[in-house]
Amino acid sequence: MYQSQKMEEQAVLQVAAEMCAAARTAPKAKGIDKICTMVLTGEEKDQLAKKMEEIGVRDFGEKAEDWYIRDARNVKDAQAVVFIGTKKDYRGIAKCSFCGFENCGVCKQEGARCAFSYVDLGIALGSAAAVAADARIDNRIMFSAGKALMEMEDMPEDVAWQGIVLSTAGKNIFFDRKKK
Repeated sequence: MYQSQKMEEQAVLQVAAEMCAAARTAPKAKGIDKICTMVLTGEEKDQLAKKMEEIGVRDFGEKAEDWYIRDARNVKDAQAVVFIGTKKDYRGIAKCSFCGFENCGVCKQEGARCAFSYVDLGIALGSAAAVAADARIDNRIMFSAGKALMEMEDMPEDVAWQGIVLSTAGKNIFFDRKKK
């Protein structure tokens, strides 16, 4: 016999895998793939939520409840977080200046990131979120989760991450997110 909780957990993990595949196969500028994916569940997910709370208090003080702590609560209540990131990269497009610098050499010298990497990340996030929506898994893209992951130990410094939190609850936990 398979109880509903076990089946829902399996559904979330299956959809998370499909989201990672969708991010990988999403279109990329100049066909250069610098997308990374990862999924957190269980204790690792709870450690992420704790880090989000720490960042909120550190960076926003009493306003932390309005963003980071609220998001951390959602991460704790969710079954999984899918992370999609982009490695630091320079496309070498002559006279592009989309990043705000004269060329890729100056962008790299200043320690900035190629704007096309973020365009690729946005397309990958949209593709992944669409997979979750098509599977009727509640989801929300969270910068705060990505920022917390980037500050956690053993994370590569050259990847900018965004998190997509997944939930199968009787009521969408991301819909009414007012302060408690």
